[in-house]
Amino acid sequence: MADPAEYRPKTSDIPVEPGVYRFLDGEGRIIYVGKAKSLRKRLVSYFRDPQKLHPRTRKMVFSASGVTWVTVRSELEALTLEYAWIKEYTPRYNIMYRDDKSYPYLAVTESEEYPRLVVTRSAHRRGNRYYGPYTQVHAVRESLDLLRRIFPVRTCTKGVFETARKTNRPCLNGFIDKCCAPCVGRVSEEEYRGIIRSLVRYLESDGEELIGEKTRQMHLAAGNLEFETAAKIRDQITALETIARRNTLVLARDTDADIFALSTDELEAGVQVFYVRAGRVRGQRGWITETGGYDAPTLLNSLLIQAYGESARSSAAFEKSGAKSVDDVRHTAVGAIPREIWLPLLPADEEALLGWLTALRGAAVHFRVPQRGIKAQLMQTVEENAVRILRQHKLARIGDLPQRDAALKELRAGLDLPVSPLRIECYDISHTQGTYRVASMVVFEDGMPKKKEYRHFEVHGGDGEADDTAAMNEILTRRLSRLKRENTNLCAQGHGREQPAEARTDRAAEKPHFAYRPDLIVVDGGLPQVNAAAKAIAAAGAQICVIGLAKRLEEVWIPGEEYPIIFSRSSPALRLLQHLRDESHRFAITFHRRKRAKAMTRSALDEIPGLGEHKQKLLLKKFGSVKRIRNAAPEDLLRVPGIGPKLAQTVSEYLHSHNYPADGE
Repeated sequence: MADPAEYRPKTSDIPVEPGVYRFLDGEGRIIYVGKAKSLRKRLVSYFRDPQKLHPRTRKMVFSASGVTWVTVRSELEALTLEYAWIKEYTPRYNIMYRDDKSYPYLAVTESEEYPRLVVTRSAHRRGNRYYGPYTQVHAVRESLDLLRRIFPVRTCTKGVFETARKTNRPCLNGFIDKCCAPCVGRVSEEEYRGIIRSLVRYLESDGEELIGEKTRQMHLAAGNLEFETAAKIRDQITALETIARRNTLVLARDTDADIFALSTDELEAGVQVFYVRAGRVRGQRGWITETGGYDAPTLLNSLLIQAYGESARSSAAFEKSGAKSVDDVRHTAVGAIPREIWLPLLPADEEALLGWLTALRGAAVHFRVPQRGIKAQLMQTVEENAVRILRQHKLARIGDLPQRDAALKELRAGLDLPVSPLRIECYDISHTQGTYRVASMVVFEDGMPKKKEYRHFEVHGGDGEADDTAAMNEILTRRLSRLKRENTNLCAQGHGREQPAEARTDRAAEKPHFAYRPDLIVVDGGLPQVNAAAKAIAAAGAQICVIGLAKRLEEVWIPGEEYPIIFSRSSPALRLLQHLRDESHRFAITFHRRKRAKAMTRSALDEIPGLGEHKQKLLLKKFGSVKRIRNAAPEDLLRVPGIGPKLAQTVSEYLHSHNYPADGE
């Protein structure tokens, strides 16, 4: 590693003008590209005290062996040049978004001589048209089947098509009239292109024009007593309406917008964008990236640069689309720059980005942050998709056996454990200012979640207090007491002594889940939570390693240690611990919300004179909710054991007079 002091340029030599700078390694490779309003101010910040730099930045600075720069006339030019260099050199320390290819699309392959309609998950190719996305592959296949009833275009592969040409025999779809069989000359190339144009026109519109035309044809056929023809057209109309419902109208027809959402954790970010054209969601795209310690505005800044960097050349790709003008193309093509870009928050370099995008589009571009109404609802949908792809990415990584093995080995080495921790338990506390306090225990075995062994706890002591350390001590004391008790019972029943996780036998698998001894306990929190957990473990006489994962800097704390262990941001061990912590937090907060909602539901019954807890439970068991109890007649309430005529009348009058809101209202 180079010492930054060795290649640091003189401050006076660095220009104060806007520009783009590049850090290079010892072999002359570009490892980072950045832009700045003032090159001097920005570059000097890289050569300050290394301990004050972010770990990723510090690593980049020490990996570099030199820095160069160029000046430009404006920040807009700097932004354009920065994008071009990032695309050309793909520096390893820049934020790079990786495509998410998990969604199936309908594609019309206009790049082929005889275009076909196919289902694809592959990267989008220039010259083809893509429609979707569909969340499930069966939905897109149903749409494909419905479309072919109206537009009999080919779906076969190139090999099947060429074979049919040579033998002059169509495939099965041609024989059953699901394809117009251009391979054997049933239709000319011009006629086939006409069918394709009709298909594209339908897919890129709301479908009302074609549905109206088909409806008129159906009525005309019925008026001429051609009932079989009318029935066939009716089925086509039903198919068209079904497909139209899959591409729901969400906004006004003149709405063109790209909707971005970001889901981040301490290590990675998931991004989703929905493309809205003419009021409909026409497409979707997703990315996964490492956050590198950057905040959300900076991540959005880099995302928009990469997402729209190719848009300057997008018009040429759609010249064959039949659009009346370049502006028409820009407003209809998915991936082109729209009038509005909706974001969860404003990016870091808002003014420079708007200027750059306006120059690319040739017209004004506006950033919007939806706050209410249907736009906010659609934004929420995109955010849910961003959360989902990040979760799927994590699960896919955890499912990678070499990654799991590397994570367990790294944990063993980093924590100085005698064996790899094959069974890990993680605990988290959740409450609302000390009320409705609950805890969760999640279990990972061999680096994989074992959900059937997840457990919830209700915290008994210190009700109303927001003391997480006392709650953690209580929960671990109860869990370890249960471990000791169940193993004692097993020994008395002849199951033998407790064995380590890696030496379990088939007979040991018969043990209750709480009888399994964890190899490692992880708590959500820093040194106070870890010390509380360590006291509980020591009091129980157990020999179990315990650590804490603090969320702010993702440092790992060990009881009694003054300084934490810092794992690399990209280390498999840290990713495993983070997944454990996040899963434990999710499980705890879900139980907490359920308990709080139940208590709030019961609060309406608590205020009714003469109605105790036991009778409340009987009423809720019988009717299911406060809404149904309120709507029940007094004679219906009498069917509940312990509810007499007077109490039934009191319950009914009280709920109606106080007008309690019903469940779900």
